[in-house]
Amino acid sequence: MLNISGTYKGTWSHRNGNFSSKFPVFQKSSGNIVFELTSSLTDIRGVHYVQGEVVLRDGVYISDGDLQMKMEGVYVWPFRQLRMVLSSAVDSEMNRGEVFIRSSPYHLVAQDTPRNYHRSKRKTSRIMEMGKMCKIQLVTQVSPRVPDYKREFAKGEHERQFCEMRGLVEGPSMHEDQGECFSPLVVNATSVNVELYYNKAVNYTLMVTFISFLQVLFLIRQMEHSNTQSGAAKVSLMMIGQQAIMDAYLCLLHLTAGILVESLFNTFATAAFFKFVVFSIFEMRYLLAIWKSRRPVSSGEGWETMRRELSVLYSRFYGFLLSGILIIYELHSMLRYILFLFYSFWIPQIVANVVRDSRKPLHPHYIVGITLTRLAIPLYAFACPNNFMRIEPNLGWCLGLTTFLGAQAAILLLQHFCGARCFIPRQLLPEKYSYFRRVIRANEHIERGEECTPIDCVICMAAVDVSQRCNDCMVTPCDHFFHTGCLQRWMDIKMECPTCRRPLPPM
Repeated sequence: MLNISGTYKGTWSHRNGNFSSKFPVFQKSSGNIVFELTSSLTDIRGVHYVQGEVVLRDGVYISDGDLQMKMEGVYVWPFRQLRMVLSSAVDSEMNRGEVFIRSSPYHLVAQDTPRNYHRSKRKTSRIMEMGKMCKIQLVTQVSPRVPDYKREFAKGEHERQFCEMRGLVEGPSMHEDQGECFSPLVVNATSVNVELYYNKAVNYTLMVTFISFLQVLFLIRQMEHSNTQSGAAKVSLMMIGQQAIMDAYLCLLHLTAGILVESLFNTFATAAFFKFVVFSIFEMRYLLAIWKSRRPVSSGEGWETMRRELSVLYSRFYGFLLSGILIIYELHSMLRYILFLFYSFWIPQIVANVVRDSRKPLHPHYIVGITLTRLAIPLYAFACPNNFMRIEPNLGWCLGLTTFLGAQAAILLLQHFCGARCFIPRQLLPEKYSYFRRVIRANEHIERGEECTPIDCVICMAAVDVSQRCNDCMVTPCDHFFHTGCLQRWMDIKMECPTCRRPLPPM
Protein backbone atom coordinates (compact mmCIF):
# COMPACT_ATOMS: atom_id res chain seq x y z
CA MET A 1 0.00 0.00 0.00
CA LEU A 2 1.42 3.37 -1.06
CA ASN A 3 1.49 6.03 1.63
CA ILE A 4 1.07 9.45 -0.01
CA SER A 5 1.64 11.58 3.09
CA GLY A 6 4.43 14.09 2.68
CA THR A 7 5.65 17.01 0.62
CA TYR A 8 5.33 17.20 -3.16
CA LYS A 9 6.73 19.84 -5.45
CA GLY A 10 6.37 20.36 -9.17
CA THR A 11 4.83 22.60 -11.84
CA TRP A 12 1.41 23.68 -13.09
CA SER A 13 0.35 24.99 -16.49
CA HIS A 14 -2.85 25.89 -18.34
CA ARG A 15 -4.05 22.96 -20.38
CA ASN A 16 -5.67 24.94 -23.18
CA GLY A 17 -4.02 28.33 -22.73
CA ASN A 18 -7.24 30.09 -21.65
CA PHE A 19 -7.14 32.24 -18.54
CA SER A 20 -9.67 32.59 -15.78
CA SER A 21 -12.80 34.54 -16.66
CA LYS A 22 -14.67 34.70 -13.39
CA PHE A 23 -11.62 34.94 -11.12
CA PRO A 24 -8.68 36.43 -13.06
CA VAL A 25 -6.00 35.42 -10.59
CA PHE A 26 -3.38 34.14 -13.02
CA GLN A 27 -0.76 36.33 -14.63
CA LYS A 28 1.19 33.60 -16.41
CA SER A 29 0.42 30.32 -18.08
CA SER A 30 2.67 28.21 -15.83
CA GLY A 31 4.33 28.18 -12.43
CA ASN A 32 5.33 26.07 -9.46
CA ILE A 33 3.08 24.01 -7.21
CA VAL A 34 3.61 22.52 -3.75
CA PHE A 35 1.46 19.95 -1.95
CA GLU A 36 1.40 19.22 1.77
CA LEU A 37 -0.61 16.04 2.30
CA THR A 38 -1.36 13.71 5.16
CA SER A 39 -3.50 10.61 4.90
CA SER A 40 -5.30 8.44 7.44
CA LEU A 41 -7.08 5.09 7.27
CA THR A 42 -10.85 4.86 6.98
CA ASP A 43 -13.33 2.06 7.68
CA ILE A 44 -13.53 1.35 3.96
CA ARG A 45 -10.82 -0.99 2.76
CA GLY A 46 -8.46 0.62 0.26
CA VAL A 47 -9.73 4.16 0.86
CA HIS A 48 -7.69 6.78 2.74
CA TYR A 49 -8.89 10.16 3.94
CA VAL A 50 -6.49 12.87 2.78
CA GLN A 51 -6.22 16.49 3.80
CA GLY A 52 -3.61 19.09 3.18
CA GLU A 53 -2.64 22.30 1.49
CA VAL A 54 -2.09 23.06 -2.19
CA VAL A 55 -0.05 26.13 -3.10
CA LEU A 56 0.03 27.62 -6.60
CA ARG A 57 2.97 29.94 -7.09
CA ASP A 58 4.38 32.23 -9.79
CA GLY A 59 1.70 34.04 -11.68
CA VAL A 60 -1.16 34.72 -9.25
CA TYR A 61 -2.37 38.14 -8.19
CA ILE A 62 -3.48 37.26 -4.67
CA SER A 63 -1.38 38.78 -1.90
CA ASP A 64 2.28 37.71 -2.04
CA GLY A 65 1.96 35.63 -5.20
CA ASP A 66 0.77 32.39 -3.58
CA LEU A 67 -2.70 30.94 -3.99
CA GLN A 68 -3.01 28.65 -0.97
CA MET A 69 -5.97 26.29 -0.79
CA LYS A 70 -6.75 23.86 1.98
CA MET A 71 -8.27 20.75 0.48
CA GLU A 72 -9.62 17.40 1.61
CA GLY A 73 -10.62 14.21 -0.15
CA VAL A 74 -9.91 10.53 -0.58
CA TYR A 75 -7.18 8.38 -2.03
CA VAL A 76 -8.29 5.04 -3.50
CA TRP A 77 -5.11 3.03 -3.47
CA PRO A 78 -6.23 0.07 -5.68
CA PHE A 79 -6.75 2.62 -8.52
CA ARG A 80 -4.03 4.94 -7.19
CA GLN A 81 -6.29 7.90 -7.69
CA LEU A 82 -6.45 11.02 -5.49
CA ARG A 83 -9.54 13.24 -5.54
CA MET A 84 -9.68 16.36 -3.35
CA VAL A 85 -12.00 19.37 -3.11
CA LEU A 86 -11.69 22.75 -1.43
CA SER A 87 -12.14 22.27 2.30
CA SER A 88 -15.39 23.50 3.82
CA ALA A 89 -13.36 24.98 6.69
CA VAL A 90 -11.43 27.43 4.54
CA ASP A 91 -11.76 30.21 7.09
CA SER A 92 -10.37 28.14 9.98
CA GLU A 93 -7.12 26.31 10.64
CA MET A 94 -7.12 22.57 10.09
CA ASN A 95 -5.91 20.53 13.00
CA ARG A 96 -2.92 19.04 11.23
CA GLY A 97 -1.85 22.01 9.16
CA GLU A 98 0.66 23.91 11.20
CA VAL A 99 1.68 20.91 13.28
CA PHE A 100 2.62 18.99 10.15
CA ILE A 101 4.41 21.95 8.62
CA ARG A 102 6.41 22.83 11.75
CA SER A 103 7.53 19.22 12.09
CA SER A 104 9.06 19.14 8.63
CA PRO A 105 12.61 20.48 8.25
CA TYR A 106 12.00 21.02 4.53
CA HIS A 107 9.99 24.15 5.31
CA LEU A 108 12.72 25.84 7.28
CA VAL A 109 14.26 27.73 4.41
CA ALA A 110 12.90 26.21 1.20
CA GLN A 111 11.68 28.96 -1.07
CA ASP A 112 9.13 26.84 -2.90
CA THR A 113 7.06 25.80 0.11
CA PRO A 114 3.99 27.26 1.83
CA ARG A 115 4.64 30.50 3.73
CA ASN A 116 2.63 32.96 5.75
CA TYR A 117 0.30 30.41 7.30
CA HIS A 118 -1.60 33.15 9.11
CA ARG A 119 -3.30 34.60 6.05
CA SER A 120 -4.71 38.04 5.73
CA LYS A 121 -8.46 38.52 5.75
CA ARG A 122 -8.39 39.72 2.17
CA LYS A 123 -6.73 36.56 0.95
CA THR A 124 -8.95 34.22 2.94
CA SER A 125 -12.12 35.97 1.82
CA ARG A 126 -11.04 35.70 -1.82
CA ILE A 127 -10.54 31.95 -1.52
CA MET A 128 -13.87 31.60 0.33
CA GLU A 129 -15.57 33.50 -2.48
CA MET A 130 -14.06 31.14 -5.03
CA GLY A 131 -15.14 28.16 -2.92
CA LYS A 132 -18.76 29.34 -2.81
CA MET A 133 -19.03 29.89 -6.56
CA CYS A 134 -16.68 27.22 -7.93
CA LYS A 135 -16.33 23.50 -7.42
CA ILE A 136 -12.55 23.55 -7.11
CA GLN A 137 -11.23 20.01 -7.22
CA LEU A 138 -7.97 18.17 -7.66
CA VAL A 139 -7.91 14.88 -9.57
CA THR A 140 -4.54 13.16 -9.91
CA GLN A 141 -3.03 9.76 -10.53
CA VAL A 142 -0.39 8.76 -7.99
CA SER A 143 2.22 6.21 -8.95
CA PRO A 144 5.44 5.02 -7.34
CA ARG A 145 8.61 6.33 -8.98
CA VAL A 146 11.78 4.26 -9.14
CA PRO A 147 14.81 6.46 -8.31
CA ASP A 148 17.61 6.82 -10.80
CA TYR A 149 20.49 5.94 -8.49
CA LYS A 150 23.21 6.58 -11.08
CA ARG A 151 21.97 10.09 -11.81
CA GLU A 152 21.46 10.93 -8.15
CA PHE A 153 24.86 9.56 -7.14
CA ALA A 154 26.55 11.56 -9.91
CA LYS A 155 24.84 14.74 -8.69
CA GLY A 156 25.68 13.88 -5.09
CA GLU A 157 22.05 14.39 -4.03
CA HIS A 158 20.83 10.91 -3.05
CA GLU A 159 17.32 12.41 -2.94
CA ARG A 160 15.01 9.45 -3.42
CA GLN A 161 11.68 10.38 -4.97
CA PHE A 162 9.00 7.91 -3.88
CA CYS A 163 5.80 9.10 -5.60
CA GLU A 164 4.85 10.89 -8.78
CA MET A 165 1.59 12.82 -9.10
CA ARG A 166 -0.04 13.81 -12.42
CA GLY A 167 -3.48 15.30 -12.89
CA LEU A 168 -5.67 18.39 -13.08
CA VAL A 169 -6.87 21.22 -10.87
CA GLU A 170 -10.32 22.22 -12.14
CA GLY A 171 -12.73 25.00 -11.20
CA PRO A 172 -16.15 24.44 -12.77
CA SER A 173 -18.90 26.81 -11.69
CA MET A 174 -21.68 25.75 -9.33
CA HIS A 175 -24.15 26.55 -12.09
CA GLU A 176 -23.74 24.56 -15.27
CA ASP A 177 -24.84 27.41 -17.52
CA GLN A 178 -22.05 29.69 -16.24
CA GLY A 179 -19.15 27.56 -17.48
CA GLU A 180 -15.82 27.28 -15.70
CA CYS A 181 -14.41 29.67 -13.10
CA PHE A 182 -10.94 29.11 -14.57
CA SER A 183 -9.43 26.80 -17.12
CA PRO A 184 -8.06 23.42 -15.90
CA LEU A 185 -4.48 23.40 -14.71
CA VAL A 186 -2.21 20.48 -15.50
CA VAL A 187 -0.11 19.56 -12.46
CA ASN A 188 2.97 17.36 -12.30
CA ALA A 189 4.73 16.86 -8.96
CA THR A 190 7.02 14.41 -7.23
CA SER A 191 7.46 13.66 -3.56
CA VAL A 192 10.36 15.00 -1.51
CA ASN A 193 12.38 12.82 0.82
CA VAL A 194 11.94 14.88 3.99
CA GLU A 195 14.10 12.47 5.96
CA LEU A 196 17.04 13.51 3.82
CA TYR A 197 16.53 17.17 4.73
CA TYR A 198 16.27 16.19 8.38
CA ASN A 199 19.65 14.42 8.22
CA LYS A 200 21.23 17.33 6.37
CA ALA A 201 19.94 19.79 8.96
CA VAL A 202 21.28 17.64 11.81
CA ASN A 203 24.70 17.38 10.12
CA TYR A 204 24.72 21.14 9.65
CA THR A 205 24.05 21.80 13.34
CA LEU A 206 26.80 19.34 14.28
CA MET A 207 29.17 21.29 12.04
CA VAL A 208 28.15 24.59 13.67
CA THR A 209 28.61 23.10 17.14
CA PHE A 210 32.08 21.79 16.29
CA ILE A 211 33.07 25.13 14.74
CA SER A 212 31.89 26.99 17.83
CA PHE A 213 33.98 24.70 20.02
CA LEU A 214 37.05 25.41 17.88
CA GLN A 215 36.41 29.15 18.06
CA VAL A 216 36.32 28.95 21.85
CA LEU A 217 39.71 27.19 21.84
CA PHE A 218 41.25 29.77 19.50
CA LEU A 219 39.80 32.60 21.57
CA ILE A 220 41.24 31.14 24.78
CA ARG A 221 44.64 30.88 23.06
CA GLN A 222 44.42 34.55 22.07
CA MET A 223 43.36 35.62 25.55
CA GLU A 224 46.39 33.82 27.00
CA HIS A 225 48.58 35.51 24.38
CA SER A 226 47.37 38.97 25.45
CA ASN A 227 46.76 38.35 29.16
CA THR A 228 48.70 41.46 30.20
CA GLN A 229 47.47 45.04 30.23
CA SER A 230 49.82 46.02 27.42
CA GLY A 231 48.90 42.99 25.33
CA ALA A 232 45.16 43.50 25.67
CA ALA A 233 45.45 47.20 24.82
CA LYS A 234 46.93 46.29 21.43
CA VAL A 235 43.82 44.34 20.38
CA SER A 236 41.13 46.24 18.47
CA LEU A 237 37.91 46.61 20.44
CA MET A 238 35.93 46.96 17.22
CA MET A 239 37.34 43.72 15.81
CA ILE A 240 36.23 41.63 18.79
CA GLY A 241 32.90 43.50 18.99
CA GLN A 242 32.14 42.81 15.33
CA GLN A 243 32.75 39.09 15.80
CA ALA A 244 30.58 39.09 18.93
CA ILE A 245 27.71 40.68 16.97
CA MET A 246 28.09 38.06 14.24
CA ASP A 247 27.87 35.24 16.80
CA ALA A 248 24.85 36.89 18.44
CA TYR A 249 23.05 36.95 15.07
CA LEU A 250 23.92 33.30 14.45
CA CYS A 251 22.62 32.41 17.91
CA LEU A 252 19.29 34.13 17.21
CA LEU A 253 19.08 32.59 13.74
CA HIS A 254 19.56 29.02 14.93
CA LEU A 255 17.22 29.50 17.88
CA THR A 256 14.51 30.82 15.54
CA ALA A 257 15.05 27.87 13.21
CA GLY A 258 14.61 25.46 16.11
CA ILE A 259 11.36 27.15 17.11
CA LEU A 260 9.99 27.02 13.56
CA VAL A 261 10.82 23.35 13.06
CA GLU A 262 9.80 21.55 16.23
CA SER A 263 11.34 18.20 15.28
CA LEU A 264 14.75 19.89 14.97
CA PHE A 265 14.49 22.08 18.05
CA ASN A 266 17.04 20.13 20.12
CA THR A 267 19.72 20.16 17.42
CA PHE A 268 19.30 23.83 16.49
CA ALA A 269 19.02 24.82 20.14
CA THR A 270 22.36 23.10 20.81
CA ALA A 271 24.01 25.07 18.01
CA ALA A 272 22.41 28.27 19.31
CA PHE A 273 23.63 27.52 22.84
CA PHE A 274 27.24 27.14 21.71
CA LYS A 275 27.04 30.40 19.77
CA PHE A 276 25.55 32.03 22.86
CA VAL A 277 28.49 30.77 24.94
CA VAL A 278 30.98 32.12 22.38
CA PHE A 279 29.63 35.67 22.24
CA SER A 280 28.13 36.16 25.73
CA ILE A 281 30.88 34.60 27.83
CA PHE A 282 34.20 34.54 25.98
CA GLU A 283 33.94 37.41 23.50
CA MET A 284 32.16 39.76 25.92
CA ARG A 285 34.72 38.90 28.60
CA TYR A 286 37.51 39.70 26.16
CA LEU A 287 35.79 42.97 25.25
CA LEU A 288 35.76 43.94 28.91
CA ALA A 289 39.44 43.03 29.31
CA ILE A 290 40.40 45.20 26.32
CA TRP A 291 38.20 48.06 27.51
CA LYS A 292 39.70 47.89 31.02
CA SER A 293 43.29 47.77 29.75
CA ARG A 294 42.74 51.10 27.97
CA ARG A 295 41.29 52.79 31.06
CA PRO A 296 43.68 51.98 33.93
CA VAL A 297 42.85 55.26 35.65
CA SER A 298 39.09 54.79 35.48
CA SER A 299 39.31 51.38 37.12
CA GLY A 300 40.65 53.02 40.27
CA GLU A 301 38.18 55.88 40.46
CA GLY A 302 35.46 53.95 42.23
CA TRP A 303 32.53 51.71 41.44
CA GLU A 304 30.25 54.47 40.14
CA THR A 305 32.67 55.49 37.40
CA MET A 306 33.25 51.85 36.49
CA ARG A 307 29.50 51.13 36.38
CA ARG A 308 28.84 54.19 34.23
CA GLU A 309 31.47 53.27 31.65
CA LEU A 310 30.35 49.63 31.64
CA SER A 311 26.82 50.83 30.87
CA VAL A 312 28.16 52.81 27.93
CA LEU A 313 30.01 49.75 26.60
CA TYR A 314 27.00 47.43 26.87
CA SER A 315 24.57 50.01 25.48
CA ARG A 316 26.76 50.53 22.43
CA PHE A 317 27.10 46.80 21.84
CA TYR A 318 23.39 46.01 22.08
CA GLY A 319 22.54 49.22 20.22
CA PHE A 320 24.64 48.05 17.26
CA LEU A 321 23.07 44.60 17.60
CA LEU A 322 19.46 45.85 17.42
CA SER A 323 20.11 48.43 14.71
CA GLY A 324 21.83 45.74 12.65
CA ILE A 325 18.73 43.54 12.87
CA LEU A 326 16.58 46.38 11.54
CA ILE A 327 19.03 47.09 8.72
CA ILE A 328 19.19 43.42 7.70
CA TYR A 329 15.39 43.20 7.77
CA GLU A 330 15.02 46.22 5.50
CA LEU A 331 17.88 45.25 3.18
CA HIS A 332 17.44 41.46 3.20
CA SER A 333 17.67 41.41 -0.61
CA MET A 334 21.27 42.66 -0.26
CA LEU A 335 22.26 39.97 2.23
CA ARG A 336 25.36 38.91 0.35
CA TYR A 337 26.74 42.45 0.32
CA ILE A 338 25.97 42.77 4.04
CA LEU A 339 27.95 39.58 4.65
CA PHE A 340 30.96 41.20 3.00
CA LEU A 341 30.62 44.04 5.50
CA PHE A 342 30.47 41.61 8.42
CA TYR A 343 33.47 39.67 7.12
CA SER A 344 35.69 42.74 7.16
CA PHE A 345 36.25 42.23 10.90
CA TRP A 346 40.06 41.96 10.53
CA ILE A 347 40.33 45.45 9.00
CA PRO A 348 39.99 47.39 12.32
CA GLN A 349 42.89 45.37 13.75
CA ILE A 350 45.04 46.02 10.66
CA VAL A 351 44.41 49.76 10.94
CA ALA A 352 45.06 49.74 14.70
CA ASN A 353 48.37 47.96 14.17
CA VAL A 354 49.50 50.59 11.68
CA VAL A 355 48.37 53.57 13.79
CA ARG A 356 49.87 52.30 17.06
CA ASP A 357 52.75 50.34 15.50
CA SER A 358 51.76 47.39 17.70
CA ARG A 359 54.02 44.37 18.10
CA LYS A 360 52.29 40.99 17.63
CA PRO A 361 48.86 41.79 19.10
CA LEU A 362 47.25 38.58 17.77
CA HIS A 363 48.49 35.01 17.96
CA PRO A 364 49.00 33.43 14.49
CA HIS A 365 46.90 30.39 15.48
CA TYR A 366 44.02 32.72 16.34
CA ILE A 367 44.28 34.55 13.00
CA VAL A 368 44.32 31.38 10.90
CA GLY A 369 41.81 29.45 13.01
CA ILE A 370 39.19 32.19 13.19
CA THR A 371 39.54 32.91 9.46
CA LEU A 372 38.87 29.28 8.53
CA THR A 373 36.04 28.69 10.99
CA ARG A 374 34.27 31.94 10.06
CA LEU A 375 34.23 30.88 6.40
CA ALA A 376 32.62 27.49 7.10
CA ILE A 377 28.96 28.60 7.40
CA PRO A 378 28.77 30.97 4.36
CA LEU A 379 30.67 28.45 2.21
CA TYR A 380 28.23 25.72 3.23
CA ALA A 381 25.24 27.91 2.42
CA PHE A 382 26.46 29.38 -0.88
CA ALA A 383 28.96 26.82 -2.22
CA CYS A 384 27.62 23.40 -1.21
CA PRO A 385 25.19 22.18 -3.92
CA ASN A 386 23.46 19.80 -1.50
CA ASN A 387 22.89 22.14 1.45
CA PHE A 388 19.63 21.68 3.30
CA MET A 389 18.80 25.39 2.89
CA ARG A 390 18.03 24.87 -0.82
CA ILE A 391 20.18 27.88 -1.75
CA GLU A 392 21.57 27.91 -5.26
CA PRO A 393 25.40 27.75 -5.22
CA ASN A 394 27.29 30.88 -6.21
CA LEU A 395 30.93 29.94 -6.58
CA GLY A 396 31.97 33.41 -7.77
CA TRP A 397 30.62 35.06 -4.63
CA CYS A 398 32.20 32.41 -2.40
CA LEU A 399 35.55 32.87 -4.14
CA GLY A 400 35.29 36.61 -3.63
CA LEU A 401 34.47 36.26 0.07
CA THR A 402 37.28 33.75 0.63
CA THR A 403 39.79 35.99 -1.17
CA PHE A 404 38.60 39.06 0.75
CA LEU A 405 38.93 37.44 4.18
CA GLY A 406 42.10 35.56 3.24
CA ALA A 407 43.77 38.81 2.16
CA GLN A 408 42.96 40.37 5.53
CA ALA A 409 44.44 37.37 7.38
CA ALA A 410 47.56 37.47 5.16
CA ILE A 411 48.14 41.15 6.01
CA LEU A 412 47.80 40.40 9.73
CA LEU A 413 50.31 37.55 9.48
CA LEU A 414 52.67 39.84 7.54
CA GLN A 415 52.37 42.44 10.29
CA HIS A 416 53.03 39.78 12.91
CA PHE A 417 56.28 38.51 11.41
CA CYS A 418 57.60 41.58 9.56
CA GLY A 419 56.26 44.52 11.56
CA ALA A 420 53.03 46.46 11.71
CA ARG A 421 54.14 49.03 9.12
CA CYS A 422 56.23 46.81 6.87
CA PHE A 423 54.04 47.31 3.78
CA ILE A 424 53.84 51.12 4.10
CA PRO A 425 56.48 53.25 2.33
CA ARG A 426 58.99 54.72 4.76
CA GLN A 427 58.38 58.23 3.40
CA LEU A 428 54.80 58.10 4.65
CA LEU A 429 55.66 56.95 8.16
CA PRO A 430 56.04 59.40 11.04
CA GLU A 431 59.38 59.73 12.79
CA LYS A 432 59.88 56.88 15.21
CA TYR A 433 61.86 56.83 18.46
CA SER A 434 64.95 54.60 18.43
CA TYR A 435 65.58 52.61 21.62
CA PHE A 436 69.15 51.81 20.49
CA ARG A 437 70.50 55.37 20.79
CA ARG A 438 73.33 56.06 23.24
CA VAL A 439 73.85 58.78 25.87
CA ILE A 440 76.79 60.90 24.67
CA ARG A 441 78.14 61.77 28.10
CA ALA A 442 78.43 58.14 29.11
CA ASN A 443 80.31 57.28 25.93
CA GLU A 444 82.65 60.26 26.30
CA HIS A 445 83.70 59.03 29.76
CA ILE A 446 84.44 55.63 28.32
CA GLU A 447 86.47 57.04 25.40
CA ARG A 448 88.65 59.24 27.73
CA GLY A 449 89.30 56.28 29.99
CA GLU A 450 87.63 57.99 32.88
CA GLU A 451 85.71 56.05 35.45
CA CYS A 452 81.99 56.04 34.97
CA THR A 453 79.37 55.03 37.46
CA PRO A 454 78.26 51.51 36.44
CA ILE A 455 74.72 51.31 35.08
CA ASP A 456 72.52 48.44 36.23
CA CYS A 457 69.36 47.15 34.56
CA VAL A 458 66.62 47.57 37.18
CA ILE A 459 64.75 44.62 35.69
CA CYS A 460 67.42 41.92 36.09
CA MET A 461 69.77 43.94 38.38
CA ALA A 462 72.80 43.09 36.19
CA ALA A 463 75.27 45.56 34.67
CA VAL A 464 74.47 47.06 31.28
CA ASP A 465 77.18 47.55 28.66
CA VAL A 466 76.52 51.02 27.21
CA SER A 467 79.38 51.03 24.69
CA GLN A 468 78.64 51.60 21.04
CA ARG A 469 79.92 48.09 20.25
CA CYS A 470 77.20 46.45 22.34
CA ASN A 471 73.83 45.68 20.75
CA ASP A 472 72.31 44.30 23.94
CA CYS A 473 71.37 47.72 25.28
CA MET A 474 68.25 49.84 24.96
CA VAL A 475 67.68 53.32 26.33
CA THR A 476 64.29 54.92 26.97
CA PRO A 477 63.36 58.54 26.18
CA CYS A 478 63.91 59.29 29.87
CA ASP A 479 67.58 58.12 29.59
CA HIS A 480 67.29 54.85 31.51
CA PHE A 481 69.33 51.87 30.32
CA PHE A 482 68.12 48.25 30.11
CA HIS A 483 69.08 45.04 28.48
CA THR A 484 67.30 44.58 25.14
CA GLY A 485 65.58 41.33 26.10
CA CYS A 486 64.61 42.64 29.54
CA LEU A 487 62.95 45.80 28.22
CA GLN A 488 61.18 43.97 25.40
CA ARG A 489 59.65 41.49 27.83
CA TRP A 490 58.69 44.36 30.12
CA MET A 491 57.00 46.26 27.26
CA ASP A 492 54.91 43.18 26.50
CA ILE A 493 53.44 43.68 29.98
CA LYS A 494 53.42 47.45 30.44
CA MET A 495 54.25 50.36 28.16
CA GLU A 496 55.89 52.43 30.88
CA CYS A 497 59.45 52.88 32.10
CA PRO A 498 60.33 50.41 34.90
CA THR A 499 62.35 53.12 36.65
CA CYS A 500 60.27 56.31 36.50
CA ARG A 501 56.89 54.96 35.24
CA ARG A 502 56.73 57.38 32.31
CA PRO A 503 54.82 56.20 29.20
CA LEU A 504 56.99 54.53 26.56
CA PRO A 505 56.55 54.96 22.79
CA PRO A 506 56.08 51.82 20.64
CA MET A 507 59.18 50.12 19.28
